[in-house]
Amino acid sequence: RAPGFPYPYEALEQLWKTVLLHQFHDILPGSSIAWVHREARETYARVRAELETLIDAAQRALAGEGAQEVVFNGAPHARNGVPGGGAALPVDAGEPVTARERDGGGWVLDNGLLRIEVDARGLVVSAADYLAALRDAVPPGQAANLLQLHPDFPTAWDAWDVDSYYRNNVTDLTETDEVTLSAGHPGEATVRVTRSFGNGSSVVQQLTLRAGERRLDIDTAVDWHESETFLKAAFPLDVKADRSAAETQFGHVYRPTHTNTSWEAAKFEICAHRWIHVAEPVWGVALVNDSTYGHDVTRDVRDDGGHTTTVRLSLLRAPRYPDPETDQGEHRLRYALAVGADEPAAVREGHWINLPERVVRGSGATVPPLVALDGDQVVVEALKLAEDRSGDVIVRLYEAHGGRGRATLAAGFPVRSVAETDLLERPMDSPLARLGDLTSEGTVSLTLRPFQIVTLRLTPA
Repeated sequence: RAPGFPYPYEALEQLWKTVLLHQFHDILPGSSIAWVHREARETYARVRAELETLIDAAQRALAGEGAQEVVFNGAPHARNGVPGGGAALPVDAGEPVTARERDGGGWVLDNGLLRIEVDARGLVVSAADYLAALRDAVPPGQAANLLQLHPDFPTAWDAWDVDSYYRNNVTDLTETDEVTLSAGHPGEATVRVTRSFGNGSSVVQQLTLRAGERRLDIDTAVDWHESETFLKAAFPLDVKADRSAAETQFGHVYRPTHTNTSWEAAKFEICAHRWIHVAEPVWGVALVNDSTYGHDVTRDVRDDGGHTTTVRLSLLRAPRYPDPETDQGEHRLRYALAVGADEPAAVREGHWINLPERVVRGSGATVPPLVALDGDQVVVEALKLAEDRSGDVIVRLYEAHGGRGRATLAAGFPVRSVAETDLLERPMDSPLARLGDLTSEGTVSLTLRPFQIVTLRLTPA
């Protein structure tokens, strides 16, 4: 795509091996000794810096010379007029965002799709969906994005366990140092909330509503100095959900929201990758995140007869053993409330928050994606050159909605052949995917089972 720009085989291989080394089971959950934690943080910072350099160089090469802003969309789904895996000039995202003072204190943000009310405590007391006749995601008299502190004293393994009785004692963080409005331009409005609590800890949250989005973005910066304490972010939702859907790699799993049996009660803490979703038959809400994998979901009956399903994100802990300084210091966590979302929307939003748009200056010419799919049901999860350095293109995709899916893959370059491989890019004697014939236009149809993973090798003509 960019003549003279070499593919960084060696750099990517070395960085990937370093990341894999640091996927050790005690590094991932934060149950290592202090020396390991310190080295892992330093190594990840170096890996991130090196990857940023590679990405910046590649995008500048693709954007070309010039001074126009070009938006790169690394997510597999199109957004704001930019195709997934491509780049284009920025476009007007939609109706401008308005902000006004709220009766009783706080602010009201409105973009014509959502109306968000943030009260004087910096809590979200309303998230109304215009596309559902202003149905509110927040139950009457309750507040979302409520930070909560729990004592955290597991009976056996400090850094490894979370025991269910931690929920018996909770402190809601409702006091604020400051709640201010920041409206930088018509495309977005932000409420900034600052809190101090505990043993010298503080949190600064930026609640942002953007034009054209049915999502409230929450950027949370925490300076954490607590000990044996669990920090949660609670989102009570006006949804009667019998189950939650939680993303895992290449799919999602359902879990009940009730505790009718002992094994259901044991799921008081559950995991999800990029999103968790709760819904009634025709309307739902998703919580998406870029770095928070612990959650809990409960359901209660209100005095008015309605049902509240509460989804909470597990943000931080502070065990004393084996590292007495676990999680101490500064953290940045990003998550978002996607209102009126179904599961396909949760898949899109989860990718978008983890792969934000990048803006570089260049010629202004559109950069088409290397490969594209029609529809959202089949998702491109990885795209790279083959490890054998043949110049072949490897595409890994999967069915994301949990049903049988058909899609047509179109290559942005001349293709001689398409073949299915295993995960190690080796030819398969008995291919698992149902592939159509390669057309003269460089397209191929495929049919996937629910959550099926397929790896394709595209050989350029």
